[in-house]
Amino acid sequence: MTLFRLDGQVALVTGAGRGIGRAVAVGLAEAGADVIVSARMGKSLKAVAQDIVAAGAQAWPITMDVSQVGDIENAFARIDQLSLQPTILINNAGVEQVRPSVQVDEPLWDKIVGTNLKGAFFVARAFAARLIDAGKGGAILNTGSLTSAVGVPTAVPYTSSKSGLLGMTRALATEWAVDGIRVNAIGPGYFRTQLTEVFYQDEAWQQAMLKKIPMRRFGKLQDLVGTAVFLCSPASDYITGQMLYVDGGYMAGI
Repeated sequence: MTLFRLDGQVALVTGAGRGIGRAVAVGLAEAGADVIVSARMGKSLKAVAQDIVAAGAQAWPITMDVSQVGDIENAFARIDQLSLQPTILINNAGVEQVRPSVQVDEPLWDKIVGTNLKGAFFVARAFAARLIDAGKGGAILNTGSLTSAVGVPTAVPYTSSKSGLLGMTRALATEWAVDGIRVNAIGPGYFRTQLTEVFYQDEAWQQAMLKKIPMRRFGKLQDLVGTAVFLCSPASDYITGQMLYVDGGYMAGI
């Protein structure tokens, strides 16, 4: 089972302070990787760094606001100063805010698309540029969404960003394959996190949604860890440009 091990690798996880990012960061550490954890607010990284160390790996917390290209460049300069060369990138940082489309203003659009799509691209660009210069391969895993493939009312900026992320995944995969850099995406179904908590406050919504999920349960963060490790490991060396939905069968039942 060494195909699924990540020993000797360094991973960078954005949006690692909570939810999916935190769970995946710890999962990568348990698979043998050392992990650079980033988030917009540095105080959220202390606990996840402790969990990574407890798993037997090294952890480096670095603040980074992915909606600001200058901040991305500064974060990577810090990574360079630490003489670290990440070969795994989990592009997970994201924001969401539901609002009727006629009420969406430019600041909200820029905040969501600027973080989820523009930010993901410029992080990937900085990551890949260093690998290409060093003649090394690597793996990028973008955190997509069910909205990468289906429309959701009152979530148009988010849906636009996540469907764009799928297109970006495919385009970068075809461009960087020759450089040994694989680019894939994971499509979480319905997981209860701080980002999605607003939906779960509505009991009627929960019951209606559970009826649409063939497994009749919401996802647990641990359900995403194995998929993430697989798509970053040698076990998936011939897989690129794909999105793997982890959704309890939701997409299959539409």
